[in-house]
Amino acid sequence: MQQANIEELIKEAVEKLHRASRVVVLTGAGVSAECGIATFRDAQTGLWEQFNPQELASPDGFRDNPKLVWDWYEYRREIVRSSSPNPAHFTLAALEDRFEKFLLVTQNVDELHKRAGSRNVVELHGRILENRCFEEDRLVADEELDLDITPPRCPCGSYVRPGVVWFGEAIPSAPLAEAFAAARRCEVCLVIGTSGVVQPAASIPMLALRAGACIIEVNSEESAITDISHIFLRGKAGVILPEIKKLS
Repeated sequence: MQQANIEELIKEAVEKLHRASRVVVLTGAGVSAECGIATFRDAQTGLWEQFNPQELASPDGFRDNPKLVWDWYEYRREIVRSSSPNPAHFTLAALEDRFEKFLLVTQNVDELHKRAGSRNVVELHGRILENRCFEEDRLVADEELDLDITPPRCPCGSYVRPGVVWFGEAIPSAPLAEAFAAARRCEVCLVIGTSGVVQPAASIPMLALRAGACIIEVNSEESAITDISHIFLRGKAGVILPEIKKLS
């Protein structure tokens, strides 16, 4: 795509956003990748290459080898802890107050949107830095953890696990319902850095499209969403989104 075309498409996207009062944003791993946070599968390098994702991110995998799973997530947590929001995160936070209704739905578990200042955020896949009791599924505060064993123990005696949605687990119904309801009411759906193949998040642009919304995609490569997008902005979110904000 030529630079002149990108500039015109950005102007078109800005015009659509100017006319909108209800906006839904869906972000995926591509936004976090610009901070140096690898996607789930890309993080399986070195020692971790030999393991099937089901061994590292499923309830059965945790039951079979809790220390392996805990160590894998500690490796990923260290990367998240050392990362900072990028211009895409900050731009979305700055755009939030410009609309009557705004909801940011993310597939990412790193909480970087919140760290950048976004307030209306639905984290469909949970939060990697949280600890939850494996048996009771409740949030466990750091001061409650028994750190004498790996993984740490909850006061009830069960292991704790990262607060993310694993393979074979359902996304909690309340945040999913909120995301779907907003998609059905929005006028613009901004889809950023996602492959568009992971359900149920991939349904959000489709719901918005059926409701008559304009679909604007920002991605470094074409995705499963590109064919239904009205405007496709090829490039890094950390470059494209500040340009949108500059013209808004």
